[in-house]
Amino acid sequence: MAVSPVLVIKVSDSVVSVRARLYDDFAEHEIILNSVITYWWANNLPPAKKFLELFDSVIKRTINEIMPHKILNLKYEVKANQTLDDASEIEVNLCSVDADGVGFKIEGNHFSLSGLKNVPDDFESKEFSLTFDQSIETPDMVLKKYKEMKN
Repeated sequence: MAVSPVLVIKVSDSVVSVRARLYDDFAEHEIILNSVITYWWANNLPPAKKFLELFDSVIKRTINEIMPHKILNLKYEVKANQTLDDASEIEVNLCSVDADGVGFKIEGNHFSLSGLKNVPDDFESKEFSLTFDQSIETPDMVLKKYKEMKN
C-alpha cells in the first residue's frame, strides 16, 4: 500500500502553520500574522490578497523541502466579506494539492481569518467568493540546487 504525503494546516490566533509529511520526513513553516499584517498595513497593501500570495508560497516551500518538484497544483476556495482588496475577513477551503502529480492528503483544510484590515464604521459587508486553481512552477535553477544539496 502506497503512503500518501500529508499537508497539515493549523491556525491559531496569530500563527498559520503549514506542515508537510512523507514517511518520516517533514518540514514546517509558520506565518506570523501579527508581523506580516502590520507590514501590509504600514505599506498600504491589501492584507487578504497578500495573505493568499504568502500562503501559496509557504505551501510550495514546505512541500519542496520534503519532495522537490517542478509543478505544484493548488486549488482552494475563498470567501470574504468584501473584494480581496478590501476584505477584513476571509474563509479558506483548501480543496486539493499535488506536486508533480502526487496528491496530498490535507488536514485542517478549512480555516478563517478575521481582523485583517481595520474597517470604517460605514463598511458594507458583501459576500465575495473566488476559486483559485493554479500551477506554481519551480525554476530549474532552484530545483537543481536543491537536488544537489540533498545528495
